[in-house]
Amino acid sequence: MKRNLLLLLLLTALHATAQIQIWKGTCEKAPQVTLTPYLPEGKTVSRTAVIVCPGGSYHWLDMQTEGIEVAQWLNRNGIAAFVLRYRVAGVWAYISHYRLLFRGHRQPDMLRDVQRSIQLVRQNAAQWGIDAEKIGVMGFSAGGHLAMASAVFSGTNFLAPLGIRPQVTLRPNFVVPLYPVVTLADKRWVHKRSRKGILGEWGKYNRRMRDSLSLERHIPAGCPPVFLVNCQDDPIVKYGNSLLLDSALTAKGITHRYLLYKTGGHGFGASDTKGTPECRQWRQAFLDWLKETGF
Repeated sequence: MKRNLLLLLLLTALHATAQIQIWKGTCEKAPQVTLTPYLPEGKTVSRTAVIVCPGGSYHWLDMQTEGIEVAQWLNRNGIAAFVLRYRVAGVWAYISHYRLLFRGHRQPDMLRDVQRSIQLVRQNAAQWGIDAEKIGVMGFSAGGHLAMASAVFSGTNFLAPLGIRPQVTLRPNFVVPLYPVVTLADKRWVHKRSRKGILGEWGKYNRRMRDSLSLERHIPAGCPPVFLVNCQDDPIVKYGNSLLLDSALTAKGITHRYLLYKTGGHGFGASDTKGTPECRQWRQAFLDWLKETGF
């Protein structure tokens, strides 16, 4: 069993290229933020790329199920993947509430991380054999909120205060939020731990800040296409979050597909074993959707 585990870890290491410290060479001091490219091999390679944002309530990251395994699944289907280890509040912040006294990590740190990732992948698309017009962002749970936020707020350059003015658009070409956190304001559906993670101990009480990152309230007319998935029996992020997002996208006339499964719960990623056979259908449905939409 140990031998098989070591082999799996070795194959994973070989399949992924070196981690990129996305803030290296800038004034932003965040060496822990990395982007790991996973590039597919073989004749069926497409020129589509997906930046993957794992979930974890904006307090931690599920890098295995919602990061590495998702990237490997995308690779098996000829799609390049870039797993983003973005800034989160951290376990210690969750336990100690130290951010009552110190800033810690909170917005707009996460938004900067995802925008910087889009910038770097698009600027270096040719190097990785990627089509710069086929770059999407996929996220799970709180990572789904971040993925959707990358589209909703793409018109705002969160990198500008750092002196970074990209020569490429920061707008993703498509977005894939799975069982996402959406609202930070609607009491019926809000996931309080994620809200506290991104807004901070004090910010969570600020009505203006809660509204500012409630995605259903800010869908732009130019929002890219969205592939949205969640389950009715989700015990962690209430399924009403995705209902709000679906309604908002519909009201704005945004091209999107919404799959609401009855069973599957939360945290299944692209796993072959987690969730249910019903919810695991999202993977093929997504691949079909990519073909239908030209991505």
